[in-house]
Amino acid sequence: MTDGDREEDAFLARLKAFEGRPAATAAQGKDPVNQPMIRHWCEAMGDTGPAYTGPDAIAPPTMLQAWTMGGLSGHTAGTGRSTAYDELFALLDGAGCTSVVATDCEQEYLRPLRPGDTITFDAVIESVSPRKTTKLGTGHFVTTRMDVRANGEPAGTHRFRILKYAPAQRKPRAAKALRPRPVVNRDNQGFWDGVREHRLLIQRCTGCGTLRFPWLPGCNHCASPDWDTVEASGAGTVFSYVVMHHPPFPAFDPPYAVALVELAEGVRMISNITGVPYDKVRIGMPVQLEFLRVDDDLELPVFRADGG
Repeated sequence: MTDGDREEDAFLARLKAFEGRPAATAAQGKDPVNQPMIRHWCEAMGDTGPAYTGPDAIAPPTMLQAWTMGGLSGHTAGTGRSTAYDELFALLDGAGCTSVVATDCEQEYLRPLRPGDTITFDAVIESVSPRKTTKLGTGHFVTTRMDVRANGEPAGTHRFRILKYAPAQRKPRAAKALRPRPVVNRDNQGFWDGVREHRLLIQRCTGCGTLRFPWLPGCNHCASPDWDTVEASGAGTVFSYVVMHHPPFPAFDPPYAVALVELAEGVRMISNITGVPYDKVRIGMPVQLEFLRVDDDLELPVFRADGG
């Protein structure tokens, strides 16, 4: 065994000592389960399930973690939080693992959460992995388990896993690759024909008049296979968006914003936002259609922020 191996084993032993240490004990959510937060969540997710409204409403199960979060202001002292997580992060930071990314979560639901329920929870550092090397860099996966209670009754379990890592050295960029080619078939050929003419075409069911996007062979409202098209005005607003940092794709230069744009006609489409930096894109921002030539053979519909 080399000196490097011994040092790595000793460091891992220090990390493993955190396994089983509580990160929070009998901590309390900042707010009871409440209808306004349920409504905001459902609107953001586009979830119109009837179980989440009315006098017998329940919270969407996937909101389990939301009731335990401290928000931008965090949790105040004396609310059951321990220093274990901060100590573990400081140890990893000192080893050069200064970056962090959430990797996945697992949830188990034991009973519905209803408006008025008081949320308490215990959290424990469940596991710290040996050193792993990923495309992002080299570091350790840390898994935290949170046991959530509603009015003192077990309500669910939430496991959250992050990678705390030292960023990999970036390799010199090769010659810029071409954007991926869209898949054009008999169901969407008309859409791409319209793009070549600088027209954004939306399908319209001739049976019930419902507009639909993306293009489909039949109406998902009345099942009619008959349709024609209407041309979009090009006006829209940002309904939702994400900023892509990782993974890198050939021909794309992260970070960049990918938005779900709601057109004035009522349908939504995914595209890029131009005219403003990626960190200035906002929900509700008005945008206008334009066509962007990305290479000699490909032109795409994108949306420019008004005034950008």
